[in-house]
Amino acid sequence: MKGKELRDLSEKELVEKLKDLKEELFNLRFQSATGQLDNPMRIKEIKRDIARVKTAQNGRKSANQA
Repeated sequence: MKGKELRDLSEKELVEKLKDLKEELFNLRFQSATGQLDNPMRIKEIKRDIARVKTAQNGRKSANQA
C-alpha cells in the first residue's frame, strides 16, 4: 500500500482500513504462535501498513488544525 493511495481515501475509509489491518495482524500473530504461519514477513508488512494509515490520519488532523 502506497502513501498516495492512503491520502486519496476518506477518513471513514482510513478507519475501516486500520481496523482490517489490525484484525489481520492479530490473525497472523495467532498463526505464528501456533506454528501455522507460512510467510513471517507478512507481519512486518502489516505493521508498516498500519503505521502508514496512522501517519495519514495524523497528517489530516494537523492540516485541519492549521
